[in-house]
This record gives sequence, C-alpha cells and structure tokens, in this order.
Amino acid sequence: MKSKSARERANSKRFGALLRAVILAAIAALVYFIGRRAGVFQELPKLELSGKAVLRGILILLAMFAAEGLILFLLSLPNPKNNRLRTMLSLAKNVLRYAVILAAICVALTIFNVDIVTILAGLGILALIIGFGAESLIADIVTGMFILIDNQYNIGDIIEVDGFRGTVTEINVRSTVLTDVGGNVKIINNSDMKNVLNRSDNSSKSVSEFPIPYETDIMELEKKIPALLQEIFENNQPLMLNVPEYLGVNKLDDSAVILRFVVEVREGDIYAGSRALNHDLFVGMRKLGVEVPFPQIDVHQK
Repeated sequence: MKSKSARERANSKRFGALLRAVILAAIAALVYFIGRRAGVFQELPKLELSGKAVLRGILILLAMFAAEGLILFLLSLPNPKNNRLRTMLSLAKNVLRYAVILAAICVALTIFNVDIVTILAGLGILALIIGFGAESLIADIVTGMFILIDNQYNIGDIIEVDGFRGTVTEINVRSTVLTDVGGNVKIINNSDMKNVLNRSDNSSKSVSEFPIPYETDIMELEKKIPALLQEIFENNQPLMLNVPEYLGVNKLDDSAVILRFVVEVREGDIYAGSRALNHDLFVGMRKLGVEVPFPQIDVHQK
C-alpha cells in the first residue's frame, strides 16, 4: 500500500504531465496564430489530409515513442558507482524526452504536408518573444551546462545550498533535485545554484557534547578517557575513520560540566557518527561510574 507522500508524489507527476500538455497546446496555438499573421500558413486551408498520411504519421509516432521507451529502459539498466556516469545517464534521459517531444511535433506537421523548413524560418519572431519572456528558462539551461562542464557536482554528491544540505538525486536540464536525510525533497533551478558547498570529497567531524556532574573527579576521569575512546573506535568500524578525540571541557552548564568529543567520519555518516558516539559514551561512562546529571536548582533560604 502506498503511503500518503507516495500518492501525493504520483498525483504531482500526473498534474505535471497535464500541465506540460497544456503548455504545449498553448505554444502550438501561439505558433499557429503568429504563422497566420506572418503569412506562413496561407496555404494551410488548401492542404488535403489523406488517410494514408495520417496512418503513416501515427505509425511513425508509435515507433518513436516505442524507441524512446526502449532507450530509457536500456539507460536504466546500468547502475554505475561513479557519480559522473550516473549524472550523464540522468541527463541523457532528460534530453531524450525533450527531443522526442520536438520530433513528435515535426512528425505531426508533416502529416499535413507542412514545409517544416518554412515553419522554422517563420518562427524567428516567436523565438524572440519566448526569449524575452523566458529569460529565467534560458539562464537555467545555460547554467546547467556549465555545472556539468565544470563538474561542480554530480548525482550522489552531498552538497549544501543556502542552508539546505542534501544528496543530489537528479540533475535535469532546468533544475537540480536534492534529498536530505529526512527524505525532504528540494528542487532548485540551476540558475539559483550559487555558493554551492560540495562535501562529498571531504571527511567530516561528528560531534558529541557529553555532560558530567560537577562532583566528578575530572582529572581522574581524563586518565581513563583514552582507553574508552579506543574501545569505542574498535566497536564502530568502518563507521569511524579514526579514534575519537577528547577536546576537553567545552562549557560549564547550570547542572553539568560539558565535555566535547569529535570523531572523523565520511560526509554521509556525519549524523550516524554522532549517534554512535553518544551511545557508546553513555554506556562507557556508566561503566566508569559517571552518570549523566539531571537538571538541578540550588535554593538558598535565609
């Protein structure tokens, strides 16, 4: 049974398909209107639509969409570990969809024996109008090309943009899709991908701030911490890349002394590293006789 979010995503995709169809129909109407005004379609009423031409066009369209489905299927078979190859496969699928749509429009025009070369020549005015009205679209496409050429990031990379940190799941002609550890999906136009921090090639530090009671003999405890950290490292391989570090007293809180620990992990394991470090510190400190203090308030009455 699909979850609510899965149903919402399915409905969103269906709505998106309908919206694309409406946009294509509107563009076709606009092309026809401008063509009539420019005299491009003056001969259109004289054209005779034959059943043979319609049948031939339908067969071509069916073959075209069948070829698209086969190519998309073949492109989905490989599962490369290299992020660059995954990115190029995703982009190839996206470009293929746009190419098939354009080819289908051309085939539909040939059914009516329309001279496509003449149509393309007459679309200069339309292209100019769209260029002024879709400046952001052109910026998204051009920026997306430079992102790929410069190899700024690829599918599978962990990046941070404007405070949102997530894994790149799709790179399309117009947009980049990020998914964070909570499953939240953010779609960002390529032209808005500025000041990108790519964390994939770097290791990260998982942090744990552990509270201990004020009455703890901290000098004695610090002598036992190295052995505890070595044990934690041995119990958490290959998650932890090295032995956790004890950085010292980080803060004197109201009810506890806060000790800070860090451990080096892969970028994708930064939260898992913190959870493992917190867990094992809690268990290990208890074995050493150190309990996590409860919030306390000292009241002095005269």
